[in-house]
Amino acid sequence: MIGSAQLYGTEQPPDDYETITYGGVSLGFQSGAFRHIRVNGVEAIRSVAFLVRDRDWGTIQPELGEIIQTRGDDLRLTQPMRFRNGTSQLVITVTARITSTGLTVTAEGEAKGDFETNRAGFTLLHPIDGVAGAPAIVTHSDGRQEAGNFPLLIEPWQPFMDIAALEHRANGLAVRCAFSGDIFEMEDQRQWGDASFKTYNRPLALPWPYLLKDGEKLRQTVDIRWHKTGFAKPAEWPALPAGPHFPRMALALSAGDALLKGQVIAAVESVGPQALLCHVDAAAGQVAPQFAAFAALQSELPDLSFDLELICRFGGAETPETELTDHGRAMSQSGFTPASVFVCPSVDRQSTPPGSEWPECPPLAEIHAAAARAFPELARGGGMASFFPELNRKRPPVELLDFIMHGLCPIVHAADDLSVMETLEAVPHIAASARAIAAGQEYRIGPATIAMRQNPYGSRTIPNPGHARICMTDDDPRHRGAFGAAYALGLATALAPHDIAVWTPAAVLGARGISGSWPIVRVLRQLAALTGKPVRSARIRNGVATLEVGDHQLRANLTAHENDGLDAFGWEAAGIVKQREGG
Repeated sequence: MIGSAQLYGTEQPPDDYETITYGGVSLGFQSGAFRHIRVNGVEAIRSVAFLVRDRDWGTIQPELGEIIQTRGDDLRLTQPMRFRNGTSQLVITVTARITSTGLTVTAEGEAKGDFETNRAGFTLLHPIDGVAGAPAIVTHSDGRQEAGNFPLLIEPWQPFMDIAALEHRANGLAVRCAFSGDIFEMEDQRQWGDASFKTYNRPLALPWPYLLKDGEKLRQTVDIRWHKTGFAKPAEWPALPAGPHFPRMALALSAGDALLKGQVIAAVESVGPQALLCHVDAAAGQVAPQFAAFAALQSELPDLSFDLELICRFGGAETPETELTDHGRAMSQSGFTPASVFVCPSVDRQSTPPGSEWPECPPLAEIHAAAARAFPELARGGGMASFFPELNRKRPPVELLDFIMHGLCPIVHAADDLSVMETLEAVPHIAASARAIAAGQEYRIGPATIAMRQNPYGSRTIPNPGHARICMTDDDPRHRGAFGAAYALGLATALAPHDIAVWTPAAVLGARGISGSWPIVRVLRQLAALTGKPVRSARIRNGVATLEVGDHQLRANLTAHENDGLDAFGWEAAGIVKQREGG
């Protein structure tokens, strides 16, 4: 039997997942959360959980007491939870009542000491399949009702505000969710890669972090009701690009790592990417030595494309014209000759949430016009060095660009194995929404790794010395196990129909990099060889990703159990037998 270390890169086992049934209702129970609430096999709600975030939006994992389950005319569950933040605690008891027509979940408790948090309360997730674009009715806290729709393309701001209740119809079910104990609003979680619409307590326009004072009581309730209804015609998605080809592969590289030429060359040869995404950060120090490091490496790898990711200061008395001209001169003097340049203001690496003031920064049109003059011979890109939410909220002037780009990270809000794989459901929604922003320009995505390169939502990425499954860490052990290889092939499958120009599924070195002993190396080598070939089919069904490109078929099991002839998180590659014409 394959051990945890081989599967996940860590000896820490996954959290237990218990499936609970009551009549035609089934739901999963994991780490205090109710997941995949299904009515006669149809998913009504993706999740209901009481969550607590710290000042960096990291998830505070609760200590869980013994769960009590009682059955009678209904099913009742009771779960004690204790959250610790420094010397303070938030002690909560969650109770749930399940019937054939609904689920009611209540949390009651109090703070022990002044408890600092960005959010403490219920989070309810609606699934996206069949729900995106579906009609909805919102009841506000004053009793007013407002008709609307779940967004089809990803909404940059909250689609629904001041939610006392929310009703929708999708997939043959009418579902009503009522909230009490705080003010709730919704965000389109697809933009972070989550396969859900998230309704949460405490509006983002209010200050955070905030304190729950010592002895302060907390009580919240989520009441969900459902019944059968007719099947409505689903909303129509934008058409997929015609005749997609598999993208070029890039690997991310810092200037410091570029100095380790021997290691970089060995890693590049083990995978065979078409490009390196070269990170130069003017906010971190002088650019001349960073360009020089890439120039020296380029002389050793002359057949590889070098794409420049240029992070600029754009602050103070210095104009974008002056700064970019200086960078162009330093690059030329170093001898570094990239094939393209992606320009991103340093301040835009941090997210600007709803209700917050945008940081001081020159207009993007001014920045990219100056970049065109500083780098006239290069393909030029804009977007975000962070993730899609930041691109969606601050859109570049695409008429001045040759491509747009953003990164991807599946552990922003949840880091359990199931949630990470579920983010692949949202990737087509991100790609369709980004293509709408790109308005016909080339689309690149990356870095797109399980671990987070840089945290746009806090002051740091979260340390992970215990090799655990935690949100927003820069070192996720699953990258090094069979899980990481399966995820990479799943991501390639989710992206393939959207005619992505370049994808960056790993770094060269480090925790997000490639090592000869890691399973991800072999799968990336197979995928790199598919570059430029026509995508014939790409689908993820029943936990299996199947990708057909050119004359090759690759399959990956995205589950922790044997599935469709594949071992847990196993994958395979094979040739496709061609039929003769007329055969």
